[in-house]
Amino acid sequence: MKEQQSQIFLQRARFFTMMRRLAFLLVSLTLIYSLAAVVYSTQVIYKVKFNYAVILEQFGGKRQAVTDLGWHFRLPFFTRLEKEVPLMNQNMYIGGAAEPIKIISRENVALWTSALMTFRIKDLKVWGIENLSPEILLQGDYDGIAKDILQGKEVNKLISERESIKEEIFHALKNRPINKNGPTLEVKYGIEVVSFVLNETRFGDTLVKATEEKKRRQLIAEADNYAADQEAQRIKKLYKAYLDGIQSLHIALGGRDGQRVNPDLFEFLTQQKWATAYEKNESNQKTFVLHDGGKPPAITLPSPADSTVSD
Repeated sequence: MKEQQSQIFLQRARFFTMMRRLAFLLVSLTLIYSLAAVVYSTQVIYKVKFNYAVILEQFGGKRQAVTDLGWHFRLPFFTRLEKEVPLMNQNMYIGGAAEPIKIISRENVALWTSALMTFRIKDLKVWGIENLSPEILLQGDYDGIAKDILQGKEVNKLISERESIKEEIFHALKNRPINKNGPTLEVKYGIEVVSFVLNETRFGDTLVKATEEKKRRQLIAEADNYAADQEAQRIKKLYKAYLDGIQSLHIALGGRDGQRVNPDLFEFLTQQKWATAYEKNESNQKTFVLHDGGKPPAITLPSPADSTVSD
């Protein structure tokens, strides 16, 4: 009986011992995890990844670029991780957005365009230490150079000569000083401009409608001018035929250079011939000229009736 009780007591003791050890293990793991979380959140231990670098600010205000790969340790409260900088190719859109922006061409015509510059950080000290907020500064200088070239071009070149304009802007981004005798983008920011792409250059919808309406009016005006030219040619031919006919009529009536025919008859016949030549045969209308010979028409009035007045 006593042996059975002692075995039960030993089993309970082993159980409580295991529970205490398990509880101690859980508390230890919790403390270790909490400590690791605190250390990670304060970034006392930090990691530099491949194609990345870290800007570290020290207690005295000195800033340092850390580029060595792997884990690094810093003193808490005396140093601060300022930012992590990617060293691979990065994109920057004109205007700071992928959506097209409005520009004004040389002829003061509004166009929509979008462009993309790809660059890579070559000198981390120049990029992250000598420049405050380099992304914002680079965006402003990049927009200024690209817009200066785009807005100095005519509309037809912006639409049809995009290839040459793209190359011109790329060369300017790499080699043109931002100001006279000033640094280029690559020197100022410690970067390398890899490429520049002009995605699109187009008219706005309202301007497209106005352009189509203008073209329609131009086509109508050209058609009217063509019709007027055709009518003028037709009249010239009729007039030439009229002159030839008058000459033939003059000769047929017995007239010569120094001999004249009856003026009234000649004028009547010439007017009648011109009317015949100019009539529109397609509508079957006839034109006739009534000639009075240049004399006033005779008017016959009735004789007044006799009136008898009776007293």
